[in-house]
Amino acid sequence: MKKAVFIIILVLLIDQISKIWIKTHFVLGQEIKVFDWFRIHFVENNGMAWGTEFGGKGGKLFLTLFRLVAITGIGYWLYNSIKTKATPLLIVAVSLIFAGALGNIIDSVFYGIIFDDSYGHVATLFSEKPYGTIFHGKVVDMLYFPIWKGDLPSWIPGVGGKPFTFFNAIFNVADTAISIGVGILIVFSKKVFPKHK
Repeated sequence: MKKAVFIIILVLLIDQISKIWIKTHFVLGQEIKVFDWFRIHFVENNGMAWGTEFGGKGGKLFLTLFRLVAITGIGYWLYNSIKTKATPLLIVAVSLIFAGALGNIIDSVFYGIIFDDSYGHVATLFSEKPYGTIFHGKVVDMLYFPIWKGDLPSWIPGVGGKPFTFFNAIFNVADTAISIGVGILIVFSKKVFPKHK
């Protein structure tokens, strides 16, 4: 339990501190080039993965409520894993997934009522004129790794000869925690879910 709580608190602290710092120091779309292959690029995600949106404000509300239900299930999975003394690797993986999901839920639920928008100016924390309402916040993303840019070979069907960037997604610490947790479950599945004789 102590290990799980430590992981969750650590991920949440790093995630929220980095998001609040970006939101209060960057204008939307602003970028700092750290290396050719790594940049801090401030964007806001109003929907699902890769910025996918559906159904306007109603869709956003549904998505946030769905996330709350999902994290309740993940929390139960973590609690049950600890209670039944599951493998430490499973507890670490589920703790990372839980912390990452909770980090993005905090943005979705609260950021709309504590920040003003970031269009053309740096946002204010605890603004008197917030950009949204509760459950309608935008998720802050900033980690960008454009490792390779160029034109794809013309012989590739459908996309050949067109410009391409690898890796084109912009994400945050919470997304990283979720990806690492899911990666552990997949790569180490035999250790995470051992077969009992």
